[in-house]
Amino acid sequence: MIEVQNLTKRYGSHLAVNDISFKVAEGEILGFLGPNGAGKTTTMNILTGYLSASSGVAKINGFDVLEQPNQAKMNIGYLPEQPPLYLDMTVREYLDFMFDLKNCKLPRQKHIAEICRLVKIETVYARLIKNLSKGFRQRVGLAQALIGNPPVLILDEPTVGLDPKQIIEIRSLIKNLGKHHTIVLSSHILQEIEAVCDRIIIINNGVMIADDTAANLANKYSSDRRLMLRVAGSEEDVLSVINRVPGVKKVVSHGEKEPGVFEFAIEPDEDTDIRREVSSRIAARSWAIMGMRSMEMTLEEVFITLTREQYVGVKSKKGGRTK
Repeated sequence: MIEVQNLTKRYGSHLAVNDISFKVAEGEILGFLGPNGAGKTTTMNILTGYLSASSGVAKINGFDVLEQPNQAKMNIGYLPEQPPLYLDMTVREYLDFMFDLKNCKLPRQKHIAEICRLVKIETVYARLIKNLSKGFRQRVGLAQALIGNPPVLILDEPTVGLDPKQIIEIRSLIKNLGKHHTIVLSSHILQEIEAVCDRIIIINNGVMIADDTAANLANKYSSDRRLMLRVAGSEEDVLSVINRVPGVKKVVSHGEKEPGVFEFAIEPDEDTDIRREVSSRIAARSWAIMGMRSMEMTLEEVFITLTREQYVGVKSKKGGRTK
């Protein structure tokens, strides 16, 4: 659905995007991560046709963004970090305007009504946009991106400035949209990316430094893969049961942490997920699991590690001092 090959963007001597390549399959939700100035927004602006690349190719649904801009843009719904809203229009006037601007051929009233129900803005349909809250403005911005039912959605910081309740609602909406659209989502909220996205790309200093699922990235860069388990049950019996679980390499008891509750550190074989089987066997004996957590790195820790390592590498190549 989206294909990027050797994409490069220069601003004078500054290399904003440096020879990156990736693909996004139909129906996939891709998380696009990077520090400020990493090249995320530049890449997204190239994909949407707002910027031209210095070299390389970007295709949307088979259409080259540079060579076939109109066809490519017809396949894209774009929500920039600051939604392109006309504050003195009502929501209805704005969506009608965007419908005409996009030359949409779908039945106007039915299509706009469906979008308004989807993003839950029916109650503010007749209100001026300037009188809406930040959350409703984001929803209106998302509504304009959905006009024409484009197969690809590109969302740049869709939850920035929202309160926790609004963030949860927009996350749920994006997850639902992923059932019918291919989505590229940029965000600084790493929990959001982890909760919503099927795959993650991390870019830094214009270079793509990671491309994988959140689980695989955590597994790849974590040196500690232990599972910490707390169980209300006999220490000796629990140890015996866990030791018989396929894929368990080693189990160590950390003793009683609260009355009748023992903690165990379980080391699995490499590339083995033992959580379901451990839970099943504990539950079969009517023991209560009081807690289970992985010692693998979080996405935030992976992100910090990768961007720091690349920063140190760049400084070293330039002859700078590193500590």
